[in-house]
Amino acid sequence: MIFLRKAEERGHANHGWLDSWHTFSFANYYDPNFMGFSALRVINDDVVAPGQGFGTHPHKDMEILTYVLEGAVEHQDSMGNKEQVPAGEFQIMSAGTGVRHSEYNPSSTERLRLYQIWIIPEKTGIEPRYEQRRFDAAQGRQLVLSPDARDGSLKVYQDMELSRWAMAKEEQSVYPIAAERRVWIQVVKGEVTINGTKAKTSDGLAIWDEQALSIHADSESEILLFDLPPV
Repeated sequence: MIFLRKAEERGHANHGWLDSWHTFSFANYYDPNFMGFSALRVINDDVVAPGQGFGTHPHKDMEILTYVLEGAVEHQDSMGNKEQVPAGEFQIMSAGTGVRHSEYNPSSTERLRLYQIWIIPEKTGIEPRYEQRRFDAAQGRQLVLSPDARDGSLKVYQDMELSRWAMAKEEQSVYPIAAERRVWIQVVKGEVTINGTKAKTSDGLAIWDEQALSIHADSESEILLFDLPPV
Protein backbone atom coordinates (compact mmCIF):
# COMPACT_ATOMS: atom_id res chain seq x y z
CA MET A 1 0.00 0.00 0.00
CA ILE A 2 1.27 3.45 -0.93
CA PHE A 3 -0.37 6.68 0.22
CA LEU A 4 0.72 9.93 -1.43
CA ARG A 5 0.91 12.91 0.94
CA LYS A 6 0.81 15.81 -1.52
CA ALA A 7 2.93 18.84 -0.67
CA GLU A 8 0.07 21.29 -1.10
CA GLU A 9 -2.19 19.31 1.24
CA ARG A 10 0.14 19.59 4.24
CA GLY A 11 -0.56 21.91 7.14
CA HIS A 12 0.74 25.45 6.55
CA ALA A 13 1.62 28.34 8.83
CA ASN A 14 3.18 31.64 7.73
CA HIS A 15 4.41 33.75 10.64
CA GLY A 16 6.24 36.29 8.47
CA TRP A 17 9.70 35.39 9.71
CA LEU A 18 8.85 31.67 9.38
CA ASP A 19 7.02 29.93 6.54
CA SER A 20 6.39 26.32 7.61
CA TRP A 21 4.72 23.30 6.03
CA HIS A 22 3.75 20.43 8.36
CA THR A 23 3.53 16.86 7.07
CA PHE A 24 2.05 15.78 10.43
CA SER A 25 0.03 17.55 13.12
CA PHE A 26 2.15 20.23 14.75
CA ALA A 27 1.48 23.33 16.88
CA ASN A 28 -1.84 24.83 15.74
CA TYR A 29 -2.21 22.38 12.83
CA TYR A 30 -4.14 19.29 13.87
CA ASP A 31 -5.35 16.45 11.68
CA PRO A 32 -6.17 13.15 13.43
CA ASN A 33 -5.29 11.30 10.21
CA PHE A 34 -1.75 12.71 10.24
CA MET A 35 -0.35 12.35 13.76
CA GLY A 36 2.85 10.68 12.56
CA PHE A 37 3.95 7.50 10.82
CA SER A 38 5.61 4.67 12.73
CA ALA A 39 8.42 6.36 14.72
CA LEU A 40 8.17 9.59 12.70
CA ARG A 41 6.39 12.34 14.60
CA VAL A 42 7.28 15.57 12.76
CA ILE A 43 8.49 16.50 9.28
CA ASN A 44 8.47 20.29 9.00
CA ASP A 45 9.64 22.06 5.84
CA ASP A 46 10.75 25.47 7.19
CA VAL A 47 11.91 28.67 5.53
CA VAL A 48 13.39 31.20 7.99
CA ALA A 49 13.88 34.85 7.03
CA PRO A 50 17.35 36.50 7.26
CA GLY A 51 18.38 37.31 10.81
CA GLN A 52 15.41 35.43 12.32
CA GLY A 53 15.01 32.15 14.16
CA PHE A 54 13.65 30.04 16.98
CA GLY A 55 14.49 31.43 20.42
CA THR A 56 15.65 29.19 23.25
CA HIS A 57 13.06 26.50 23.95
CA PRO A 58 13.00 23.07 25.65
CA HIS A 59 12.71 19.52 24.31
CA LYS A 60 12.55 16.15 26.04
CA ASP A 61 12.55 12.48 24.95
CA MET A 62 12.79 13.09 21.20
CA GLU A 63 15.42 12.51 18.49
CA ILE A 64 15.56 15.79 16.54
CA LEU A 65 17.11 15.73 13.07
CA THR A 66 17.81 18.84 10.99
CA TYR A 67 18.72 18.72 7.29
CA VAL A 68 19.76 22.11 5.91
CA LEU A 69 18.79 22.67 2.26
CA GLU A 70 19.65 26.35 1.80
CA GLY A 71 21.72 28.79 3.82
CA ALA A 72 22.96 27.80 7.27
CA VAL A 73 21.50 27.38 10.74
CA GLU A 74 23.25 28.59 13.89
CA HIS A 75 22.58 26.21 16.76
CA GLN A 76 23.19 26.83 20.46
CA ASP A 77 22.14 24.52 23.30
CA SER A 78 22.31 23.90 27.03
CA MET A 79 24.97 21.20 26.48
CA GLY A 80 27.42 23.96 25.54
CA ASN A 81 27.33 23.44 21.77
CA LYS A 82 27.41 26.47 19.50
CA GLU A 83 27.69 25.41 15.88
CA GLN A 84 26.77 26.47 12.37
CA VAL A 85 25.23 23.82 10.13
CA PRO A 86 25.56 24.76 6.44
CA ALA A 87 23.48 23.51 3.52
CA GLY A 88 24.05 19.84 2.82
CA GLU A 89 24.74 18.86 6.42
CA PHE A 90 22.66 16.83 8.86
CA GLN A 91 22.47 17.50 12.59
CA ILE A 92 20.95 15.21 15.20
CA MET A 93 20.22 15.94 18.83
CA SER A 94 18.91 13.55 21.46
CA ALA A 95 16.72 15.63 23.76
CA GLY A 96 16.46 12.73 26.20
CA THR A 97 16.27 13.85 29.83
CA GLY A 98 15.89 17.46 28.68
CA VAL A 99 17.71 20.08 26.66
CA ARG A 100 17.20 23.71 25.68
CA HIS A 101 18.34 25.10 22.34
CA SER A 102 17.94 27.92 19.84
CA GLU A 103 18.20 27.91 16.04
CA TYR A 104 18.83 31.06 14.00
CA ASN A 105 19.49 32.15 10.45
CA PRO A 106 22.79 34.04 10.87
CA SER A 107 22.65 35.61 7.40
CA SER A 108 21.43 39.18 7.01
CA THR A 109 20.54 38.65 3.35
CA GLU A 110 19.91 34.96 2.56
CA ARG A 111 16.96 32.80 3.61
CA LEU A 112 17.39 29.53 5.49
CA ARG A 113 15.50 26.43 4.39
CA LEU A 114 15.59 23.21 6.36
CA TYR A 115 13.75 20.03 7.19
CA GLN A 116 13.16 19.53 10.90
CA ILE A 117 12.34 15.91 11.65
CA TRP A 118 11.32 14.46 15.03
CA ILE A 119 11.76 10.74 15.68
CA ILE A 120 10.27 9.05 18.75
CA PRO A 121 13.13 7.26 20.55
CA GLU A 122 12.95 3.59 21.53
CA LYS A 123 13.32 4.53 25.21
CA THR A 124 12.98 7.60 27.40
CA GLY A 125 15.59 9.22 29.62
CA ILE A 126 18.47 9.11 27.11
CA GLU A 127 21.46 11.28 27.97
CA PRO A 128 21.30 14.38 25.73
CA ARG A 129 23.86 14.49 22.91
CA TYR A 130 24.65 16.38 19.70
CA GLU A 131 26.23 15.42 16.36
CA GLN A 132 26.45 16.89 12.88
CA ARG A 133 27.93 15.55 9.66
CA ARG A 134 28.30 16.22 5.96
CA PHE A 135 27.82 13.35 3.51
CA ASP A 136 29.92 14.17 0.46
CA ALA A 137 28.90 11.70 -2.27
CA ALA A 138 26.94 13.56 -4.93
CA GLN A 139 25.06 10.53 -6.29
CA GLY A 140 23.70 7.27 -4.99
CA ARG A 141 22.22 6.12 -1.69
CA GLN A 142 23.94 7.19 1.52
CA LEU A 143 23.13 5.94 5.00
CA VAL A 144 22.50 9.00 7.20
CA LEU A 145 20.99 7.51 10.38
CA SER A 146 21.23 4.03 11.89
CA PRO A 147 20.98 2.51 15.39
CA ASP A 148 24.61 1.35 15.30
CA ALA A 149 26.12 4.38 13.48
CA ARG A 150 27.61 2.05 10.88
CA ASP A 151 29.32 3.12 7.67
CA GLY A 152 29.86 6.63 9.01
CA SER A 153 26.18 7.33 9.66
CA LEU A 154 24.84 9.30 12.58
CA LYS A 155 23.44 7.33 15.50
CA VAL A 156 19.72 7.33 16.23
CA TYR A 157 18.09 5.75 19.27
CA GLN A 158 15.39 3.90 17.32
CA ASP A 159 15.11 0.75 15.18
CA MET A 160 15.19 2.69 11.92
CA GLU A 161 17.46 3.81 9.13
CA LEU A 162 17.45 6.96 7.03
CA SER A 163 19.08 7.12 3.61
CA ARG A 164 19.58 10.15 1.40
CA TRP A 165 19.27 9.04 -2.20
CA ALA A 166 20.41 11.26 -5.09
CA MET A 167 19.38 9.99 -8.51
CA ALA A 168 20.16 11.07 -12.06
CA LYS A 169 17.33 11.50 -14.55
CA GLU A 170 15.97 8.15 -15.76
CA GLU A 171 17.89 6.25 -13.07
CA GLN A 172 16.06 3.14 -11.89
CA SER A 173 16.62 1.29 -8.63
CA VAL A 174 15.00 -1.29 -6.37
CA TYR A 175 14.78 -1.12 -2.58
CA PRO A 176 13.80 -4.38 -0.80
CA ILE A 177 11.61 -4.06 2.30
CA ALA A 178 11.91 -6.54 5.16
CA ALA A 179 8.73 -8.17 6.45
CA GLU A 180 6.43 -5.85 8.43
CA ARG A 181 8.70 -2.83 7.99
CA ARG A 182 7.26 0.52 6.98
CA VAL A 183 8.84 3.10 4.70
CA TRP A 184 8.36 6.85 4.39
CA ILE A 185 9.83 8.68 1.41
CA GLN A 186 10.17 12.46 1.42
CA VAL A 187 10.92 13.97 -1.99
CA VAL A 188 13.53 16.70 -1.42
CA LYS A 189 13.67 17.69 -5.09
CA GLY A 190 12.69 16.44 -8.52
CA GLU A 191 10.05 13.97 -9.64
CA VAL A 192 10.05 10.23 -8.96
CA THR A 193 7.81 7.25 -9.59
CA ILE A 194 7.55 4.70 -6.76
CA ASN A 195 5.81 1.43 -7.69
CA GLY A 196 3.82 3.37 -10.26
CA THR A 197 2.93 6.30 -7.97
CA LYS A 198 4.29 9.65 -9.14
CA ALA A 199 5.57 12.16 -6.58
CA LYS A 200 7.12 15.60 -6.91
CA THR A 201 9.22 17.98 -4.80
CA SER A 202 8.03 18.12 -1.15
CA ASP A 203 5.56 15.25 -1.54
CA GLY A 204 5.73 12.36 0.90
CA LEU A 205 4.82 8.70 0.51
CA ALA A 206 3.67 6.39 3.30
CA ILE A 207 4.39 2.76 2.37
CA TRP A 208 3.40 -0.48 4.08
CA ASP A 209 2.70 -4.12 3.11
CA GLU A 210 5.05 -3.88 0.13
CA GLN A 211 7.92 -6.33 -0.46
CA ALA A 212 10.06 -3.98 -2.54
CA LEU A 213 10.09 -0.52 -4.08
CA SER A 214 10.80 0.17 -7.72
CA ILE A 215 12.15 3.72 -7.76
CA HIS A 216 12.44 5.66 -11.01
CA ALA A 217 13.79 9.20 -11.26
CA ASP A 218 11.65 11.09 -13.78
CA SER A 219 14.08 14.02 -13.41
CA GLU A 220 17.25 14.63 -11.41
CA SER A 221 15.98 13.91 -7.91
CA GLU A 222 16.79 13.55 -4.24
CA ILE A 223 14.74 11.61 -1.72
CA LEU A 224 14.94 10.83 1.97
CA LEU A 225 14.01 7.19 2.60
CA PHE A 226 13.05 6.22 6.17
CA ASP A 227 13.03 2.46 6.86
CA LEU A 228 10.88 2.21 9.98
CA PRO A 229 9.64 -0.37 12.48
CA PRO A 230 6.06 -1.70 12.52
CA VAL A 231 3.56 0.40 14.44
